[in-house]
Amino acid sequence: MIDFTLTEEQIALQLKAREFALKEILPVVWYFDEKDEMPLFVLKRAYDASLMNLAIPKKYGGLELDNLTISLAVEEFAACGPGMATSIFDNGLGEEPVILCDNEAVKEKYLTDIIKNFKLISFATSETGMGSDVAGMRCKATPDGEDYILDGTKYWVTNGGYADYASIFATTDRKLRHKGIAGFLVDMKWDGVSVKQHIPKMGQRCSNTVAVKFDNVRVPAENLLAKENGPGFALAMKTFSHTRPMIGSFAVGAARSAMEFAMQYAATRQAFGEPIGAFQGIQFKLAEMYQKVETARLLVWRSAWESDHKEDGTLWASMAKFYTTEAAFEVANEALQILGGYGYTKYFPVEKLLRDVRLLQIYE
Repeated sequence: MIDFTLTEEQIALQLKAREFALKEILPVVWYFDEKDEMPLFVLKRAYDASLMNLAIPKKYGGLELDNLTISLAVEEFAACGPGMATSIFDNGLGEEPVILCDNEAVKEKYLTDIIKNFKLISFATSETGMGSDVAGMRCKATPDGEDYILDGTKYWVTNGGYADYASIFATTDRKLRHKGIAGFLVDMKWDGVSVKQHIPKMGQRCSNTVAVKFDNVRVPAENLLAKENGPGFALAMKTFSHTRPMIGSFAVGAARSAMEFAMQYAATRQAFGEPIGAFQGIQFKLAEMYQKVETARLLVWRSAWESDHKEDGTLWASMAKFYTTEAAFEVANEALQILGGYGYTKYFPVEKLLRDVRLLQIYE
């Protein structure tokens, strides 16, 4: 029997995340969106509230929450600020290869540190000209004895300007394509690691996005997450399968928020002597928006469940990522249309939500 009833613990986390988002995220997102700056103090408060690093196993001091439960918190963050949700959850993305790898020493050292101290860990796979072709990366990992030497530049690194650590994927031999890829845990303070540029974006401007250069960076053997010849590429792909349901949660939260603003506006905006929400044309739009939000959430929950209970949740994770992000953009776009001219201004948050959700269709 399928049961969509949330547990008491899940409801408690959902409410806690909602209260945090309303108190700590919503009041500052517009200001920092204008500044194109990430408010690091909000991430620190999320850490202090035990709302970060939710997937880290209990043996390293974490809560070891499942993806379905985490998705509830992520949706609440995204409803108040998709960019902040990206920054807060990015620690989960950076941690995932460490959690999934077979290197127990790395897990013990770094996951324990991230739980005990406020640390940011980024995920660095993307490069210019690479797009979704992970096997086509150019960042080089040259074996040197048991160590590796990293050379190259990673692009679109979330939180990279503030990160303490990063999960890095690089190739030992471009000709080998996916078989040449290996994974590493890099300390961002190591010699040769540098942040090269802040990348200005259309939306999600509260989220720090940078390029990171690796110049003759020595990675000791003990920081190897997965070797080349198959394991490295497999770890990268498995990471995406585990984290893509959260992209769906970003989409659901943002779409829900845009829909709610449109509903409130339609209930109060007067035209021809009555609220525009009384017009059937507007009612059709709102009904379709509601259907898309609810359908998207169901798909997120299913993909999260698949990730939690199946060896390979790639199919459902990919479907969820595709459908929910498309639906979120459509909902935000319709919300702006319902608000009309005001929707196109910065008097209302819908234009920001539309800019923010556009990225969801592109990244990861």
